[in-house]
Amino acid sequence: MCGILAIIGKGKDEQLVKQLSKRMSHRGPDESDMHVTEKGHILSHERLSIIDLHSGKQPIQGCSSAWMVHNGEIYNHQTLRDTVLKHHTFRSKSDSEVIVHLYEEFGYEFLHLLDGDFAFVVIDGDDFIAGRDPLGVKPLYYGLDERGRVYFASEMKPIADQCKTFSTFPPGHYYTPKTGFVKYYKPEYEDYTKADKGLDMEAIRESLTQAVEKRLMSDVPIGVLLSGGLDSSLTSSIAARLLKEKGKDLHSFSIGLDPSAPDAAAARKVAGFLGTKHHEIHFTIEQGIEILEKLIWHLETYDVTSVRASTPMYFLSKAITEQGIKVVLSGEGADEIFGGYLYFRNAPSTEEFQKETIERVQKLFTADLLRADKSTMAHGLEARVPFLDTQFLDVAMLIEAEQKQPKTYGGVEKYILRKAFDTPDQPYLPAEVLWRQKEQFSDGVGYNWIDTLIGYCSSQVTDEQMEAAEQRFPYNTPATKEAYFYRDIFHKHFPQLAAAQTVRKWIPKWQENQDPSGRANAAHVQADTEIAKSQITA
Repeated sequence: MCGILAIIGKGKDEQLVKQLSKRMSHRGPDESDMHVTEKGHILSHERLSIIDLHSGKQPIQGCSSAWMVHNGEIYNHQTLRDTVLKHHTFRSKSDSEVIVHLYEEFGYEFLHLLDGDFAFVVIDGDDFIAGRDPLGVKPLYYGLDERGRVYFASEMKPIADQCKTFSTFPPGHYYTPKTGFVKYYKPEYEDYTKADKGLDMEAIRESLTQAVEKRLMSDVPIGVLLSGGLDSSLTSSIAARLLKEKGKDLHSFSIGLDPSAPDAAAARKVAGFLGTKHHEIHFTIEQGIEILEKLIWHLETYDVTSVRASTPMYFLSKAITEQGIKVVLSGEGADEIFGGYLYFRNAPSTEEFQKETIERVQKLFTADLLRADKSTMAHGLEARVPFLDTQFLDVAMLIEAEQKQPKTYGGVEKYILRKAFDTPDQPYLPAEVLWRQKEQFSDGVGYNWIDTLIGYCSSQVTDEQMEAAEQRFPYNTPATKEAYFYRDIFHKHFPQLAAAQTVRKWIPKWQENQDPSGRANAAHVQADTEIAKSQITA
């Protein structure tokens, strides 16, 4: 895990490039290095050491003239070394190194062989290839400066004031100067009519377990983000089982405004059940408001729900790295795959329900994945997301759409995921947590967080500013004072129109209240939350 910066084109000042790369030093606090190729192209790397701590330094050279930088993890790197790359000579044990060798072996056609989360650039003479993982778990931006030089970077910070145009690199694609953008990830599930497979609970359990097991690959300690919701609790439970077989303990981490927060109470219950070494972190609303500007600089977004949810995650990540943990598992993706957000109950048809799950998975890189990466990497912490394992997606996304709909099971969202892990003989979770109602992370840390945040932002933006919002921000005009406040901070750091265009608003469908908080949905208001709370805290 790290921050990468590549500049293809001659004449860029090397000292300036080092300074630009250091804008992402939070992504790689362990070491930093740069390579200038014979043709004058530049690769820079800020490293967070996860695999091969001693000899995995980047940029990495292949067997000949090719060099590369990589951000992420390649989970099948050993298999690739033992098979298609067995005749290659490797310089390190780093998982990253297989990428440059695959390029040398297959040219451009190799990304389908990678099982992992990645963003990379390989340069060979004047030729190059850049690629991003299928779902966009790892961030990547690209741009062009006034002299025609091409830039690639893990974040906007190094390139926004250097390029005349820049944008988000699309997930599931690679780019070369000869081919342009090529979509290499073409899963069957992107056609909504293909969701016709019967329920196979064992396949769901096995594929998710395998996804978690892959993501335990590390030469440093691993923890879990445990909100107490279904998704993070399941990944924590699977990880705890796998590590217990190896005689290892698991550290779990939760956050809330205070011990009575809905998520904190549920997380304690799960941690006690699983026997993890649990750490509960608290933050105040005042602390959250105080770091908003720094947070938005890290996030590079003004999306309301991303800012709301990233604030507690930012504090939690800081506390985790202070414990010496560099890698955590997280539960992102399950709500999109299984239609877990409460607004999915209002889908007008099964067809629309399935189309929305596909679109949400495809757009995760603009929302939850962006938040998960940048709020953790602000403190040099890597978040891994088992639910977005491509092999698990091939199982879960092709289940008959009607079977996923809450109305099929009396309004219970993510019913089949809950049922798959409802194994009384060897329970994965306490029943009251396994069947707990959905809470979006920014709600679950404590309901006062969002309510007070909205009030604060409203006090900072005048009615006159809102009236002139369209003139000041003609693109993606903020519709509320809270949205205006975040946009104003974002604009201060990233005033370019291209920067604003990288952001996508997260707005729930099929409900009258357009606020992204889960509590804006009538289903949440109607739920008997007091009964649920008494079950969890009992």
